[in-house]
Amino acid sequence: KCSLQRPPRRFLLRLPVADGEDSNMSAVTSGRFMYFAFGSNLLKERLQMSNPSATFYATGRLKDYELTFGLWGQHVENAWHGGVATIKFSPGSDVWGVIWTLKNEHLTSLDNQEGVSKGIYARLEVSVDTDKGPVPCKTYQLINFHASPPSPQYKQVVCLGAEQNHLPAEYLRKLEVIQTNNYNGPSILDQIQTSMKLSSANVSA
Repeated sequence: KCSLQRPPRRFLLRLPVADGEDSNMSAVTSGRFMYFAFGSNLLKERLQMSNPSATFYATGRLKDYELTFGLWGQHVENAWHGGVATIKFSPGSDVWGVIWTLKNEHLTSLDNQEGVSKGIYARLEVSVDTDKGPVPCKTYQLINFHASPPSPQYKQVVCLGAEQNHLPAEYLRKLEVIQTNNYNGPSILDQIQTSMKLSSANVSA
């Protein structure tokens, strides 16, 4: 279930952006950029661990891509102890996620979180459909993909983020049936839970 009991290179890939989409950027204050999250960064507390300026803008749908999980090499160890989310081109499919705005100064920290300089993820420019119209966003795609199921902890964070931001019920059901690798041990989830408890305590105070 989704709910909790409780030698370096830099990559930049660009995808076409439809005419007229630049007008959407007028909704963003100067000095910020749009980021489309579809994995663990759906959850505000996870994203803000390294990128405190992240602010919710809208939920949206990326057409002709599908969500999948994997690693950037065979038998790779990582802090999530399993596959991580990425997107792959798939005509007719779509990926739901959250558009965040971040200060330009946090583009570096976001790149570092995604391992861009290590060749783990490549940064993409994509157009995301929202109720406010199409929005040009930055997002990330895993390089040298090797399919691998996520850990239960990673899946929980993805699902919690989807629930937190009210993604469509049908999409939530798709996330709920994702198979995991049954890892049982410490992970980044422990830090996120601590952050969520502190956040809840501050709101209640």
